[in-house]
Amino acid sequence: MRMSRLFSTTLREEPTEAEISSHQLLLRAGFIRQLGAGIFTYLPLARRAMNHIEDIMREEINAIGGQELTMPVVHPADVWQETGRWSQIGQEMARFKDRTGHEMVLAMTHEEVVTDLARREIQSYRQLPQLIYHIQTKFRDDPRPRAGLIRVREFTMLDSYSLDRDWAGLDEQYDAHYKSYFRIFNRCGLPVSAVGSDTGMMGGKEAHEFMVLTPVGEDTLMFCESCDYAANRQVAAFQKPEPAQETQKPVVKVATPGVSTIADLSAFLNIPASKTAKAVFYIAELSNSEQTLLVFAVLQGDMTLNETKLVNAVGTAGRGTVSNLRPARDDEILAVGATPGYASPIGIDRKAVLVIVDDLLPKSTNLVAGANEVGYHLMNTNVGRDYEPDVVADIVLVEDGMPCPKCGGKLESKRGVEVGNIFKLGTRYTEALGATYLDEEGKSQPIVMGSYGIGVGRLLACVAEEYHDDYGLIWPVSLAPYPVHLVVLPGKDGTAEEAAEKLYADLKNAGLEPLYDDRDERAGVKFNDADLIGLPLRVTVSARSLQNGGFEFKRRDETERQIVPQEDAIPTISRILAELEQELESRFSL
Repeated sequence: MRMSRLFSTTLREEPTEAEISSHQLLLRAGFIRQLGAGIFTYLPLARRAMNHIEDIMREEINAIGGQELTMPVVHPADVWQETGRWSQIGQEMARFKDRTGHEMVLAMTHEEVVTDLARREIQSYRQLPQLIYHIQTKFRDDPRPRAGLIRVREFTMLDSYSLDRDWAGLDEQYDAHYKSYFRIFNRCGLPVSAVGSDTGMMGGKEAHEFMVLTPVGEDTLMFCESCDYAANRQVAAFQKPEPAQETQKPVVKVATPGVSTIADLSAFLNIPASKTAKAVFYIAELSNSEQTLLVFAVLQGDMTLNETKLVNAVGTAGRGTVSNLRPARDDEILAVGATPGYASPIGIDRKAVLVIVDDLLPKSTNLVAGANEVGYHLMNTNVGRDYEPDVVADIVLVEDGMPCPKCGGKLESKRGVEVGNIFKLGTRYTEALGATYLDEEGKSQPIVMGSYGIGVGRLLACVAEEYHDDYGLIWPVSLAPYPVHLVVLPGKDGTAEEAAEKLYADLKNAGLEPLYDDRDERAGVKFNDADLIGLPLRVTVSARSLQNGGFEFKRRDETERQIVPQEDAIPTISRILAELEQELESRFSL
C-alpha cells in the first residue's frame, strides 16, 4: 500500500479528547476516528490489525471444535422477554419498535438468539455437544464511554456458545475455552491474568474474566502474594477472623449524644470498630415488576459493604432479580421504623424490609448497634437472639492486606481492563426458552450452555496501551497492519526511487506487502510517521544508503540500524520477521 493513496492521515498534535496513551496514539497514527460518544470508525490500518486478531480468534476457536455462523444484530423482543432479561436490563439495552409496532432490540449479546436456535435445531443427545461462534457488532448504550476503544457503545466481539447434555460436558468446553483464550491473547502479544468474576446480567454458576493489568483499568482485582488466588474485587473473598467467644450479655440501652458514625461511636465508647454492627440501607429495584425493596445490610463496623455481593444476596432471598441498586433516602429509612445514624434491625417493621447480615456477624457476640432512636445505641446485641436475618451471606468488600481465603497470604489490589470473559450459564436460558433434547431413554432434558466472549476493539486498544514509547506505537509482528514500513528518500538522479519501486514489487511478490511511504515529504516527517504508526521493521532507501552498500534496516523496537545489500533484502526481511515471531512465542511460552 502506497501512503500517497492510504485513506488515513497522521496528526501532529495530541487530540485534546484523548485520555490515555492508546487513544491518543490510535488517533494520531490514523487508525481510528470518533463519530460520536463511544462510537468509532476503524480506518484501514486498524481494520488490517483487527483482521489479524480475528484470524487468530478463528484459528483457535476452530481448533477446539467451533463452527462459525452469523446471527442477527436486531432481535425481536420476544426472546428477551421469555428469559426475563427484557426487564432485568436497564437503559444500556437499545430498544425500538419496527414499522409494525413490534418491540425490537439491538444486540448486546446473543444468549437468547443461540438458545432459540438450539430449541429449533437440537432434538437428540446424538447432536450434542456443539460449539458455535461468530464475530459481530454489538451495541450497549453505556452512559459513560471513555478511554477511546477501552469503553465504547458499539463494538465488535467474538462470542461463542457451547451446548452440552450435562455439566461434565460444559466443564470440558469451559476448560477448552479457558486455555484457548490464553493462546489467543498470547499470540496477540497481550499478557493477561484470569480471575474469578461475578456472573452479572449473564447469570449462571461460574465465570472468569481475562484481565490486562494496567493503571488505566476500571476494574480492581485482588491477587494473593503467596499463591495463585485471583478474583475481581466484586466477588473476592478473604479469611475472616474468628471472633473471641463470649457469653451473651443482656442488651443495654446507652446514651450516645451526637454520635452517628462508626468512628465516633468507637471513640465515644472506647471500643474497637470490630465490636460494632454497621447498618447500611439500599433501595433495590426489582425486575419483572415495578416494586422496590428496602435492603438493610448489617456488617462488622470495621468493614466495608460490597454492593455486588449484596445484589447477589438479595437474589438468594427469592424476592426477585435486582435491576438497580441505590442508597436509600432518610425518609425511606424512617418509614420502616429505623433511624438514620442510629439504626439496627431490632424493633423495625420487618414486613417492609429485607435484612441481610454478613456471615461474620452470627459468630460475633455482644456488638454495639443502633437503638433506632436519635442519640442512643444498644450494647450487647446478638444475631439470632435479638433479631433474625432474612439472609446470611458474605457481603464484605476485600481490602489490601486482608488474608487470602485459599492460603492466608496477603491480598494485593491491582487495576485491570477486562478483554475477555467466560461463563457457565448452565440451564439459565434453556429452561426459560424450552431448549431441550431427548436422552437415551427418551426423556426430555434441558441443554447445558456456556457463553464466551472477547472484545476485538478493546483488545486492539490494550495492545496499543501495552506496546508504545514516546514516539508512537510498536506493534507485535502478529498484529501489525503491514510487516514492513518502506521509506524512500528521493535523490537527484532517481536511483533511490527506482530501487525502492523494485523492492516494493519484490516484497509484494514475496507475500510481504509493505506500507510504502512514497509521499513527497521531508525525511523527518517520514521517519516520525513511521515511528508513530509502529510497524515492526523500517526499510529506508536513499542515495546515502545505496552509497553505503544497500538499504537501511531498523527494527521499531530497537535503535540500531544496519545496511543490508540490495540482493539480500528479501531474505533478511523474512529472517527478521521470523525472529520477531520467535521472540513473541518465546515471551509467552506458546
